[in-house]
Amino acid sequence: MKANIQYFLHHLIVQDYILFGVAFVLFVLFLILALVLRRSLFASLLFLFLSFTSLLGLPTFGYKTMHTYLFAHKIDITTLKALEFTNALIIKGELSNESKRNFKECKIEVGLYKVANNALLDMLYPLNPFKKQSIIELDIDRNSTVEYKIVVENFNYNKDYNVSVKAACQ
Repeated sequence: MKANIQYFLHHLIVQDYILFGVAFVLFVLFLILALVLRRSLFASLLFLFLSFTSLLGLPTFGYKTMHTYLFAHKIDITTLKALEFTNALIIKGELSNESKRNFKECKIEVGLYKVANNALLDMLYPLNPFKKQSIIELDIDRNSTVEYKIVVENFNYNKDYNVSVKAACQ
């Protein structure tokens, strides 16, 4: 968890700091308005709700939306092969940079999760994969595609499973 927080903080860009600053300023502004309008219960509660919504919601959804737009990419799995004599799984694919920026690095994460015949479990299993592996691809130019290869070692799962792949690019 500490490594994930350090990775997140290390890869913040100027737009992220501006977004977090605007969210904090709106929080303080709405909080002051709630205090000023404390005689009106409805207005006070409305601005109190808006203040905490801006503090929690704006950075979360703004960060996600902004990074989806600024660092647009497409990731595909082209080959998935389980080796017979070695307990390993080889995943090959392509990562395409579809943004207007060059990527300094992309962290590609693969997750393997169980398949169930239960709709509820099929929604829960992807949230907690039983095997994870990640690699980092460096220097991807805009409008270019790179191939990646991930080897998941010590993989001896004999039942049905699914593979998810995602990338976080900066």
